[in-house]
Amino acid sequence: MKRFYLIGFLLLMAFDTLAQLSFKYAAMHAEPLSMTTEWLWRVFGHPWIYGAFVGYIGAFFCWMTLLKHVPVGPAFAASHLEIVSVMLLSVWLFNEHLGWPQLLAAGLIILGIVCLALGEHREATSS
Repeated sequence: MKRFYLIGFLLLMAFDTLAQLSFKYAAMHAEPLSMTTEWLWRVFGHPWIYGAFVGYIGAFFCWMTLLKHVPVGPAFAASHLEIVSVMLLSVWLFNEHLGWPQLLAAGLIILGIVCLALGEHREATSS
């Protein structure tokens, strides 16, 4: 069952990350922003917007599958690991700045997930 959790959350993180990065690429290729049909054609004319759709649909199905088997608290927290993965990949792909505030926030997200997982594990073993 641990393998199921690991694979499930890695897939969820991968799909969520794909969706966020694809939206960024789609937005970059559709510039300048204007509420016109020409702009919509630019958005839907690039494959990145479809990567975002695939990412969100994949994440939805991973999330629904995980929720059948995983406690909601740790699952909800772990589903936010994509914030860390998007941040790290954005440094590499988009040359975005990574400073101490971002690293501290990423560490706090990971620490929160670990605390919830340990608490859930202790609760499960004491029952």
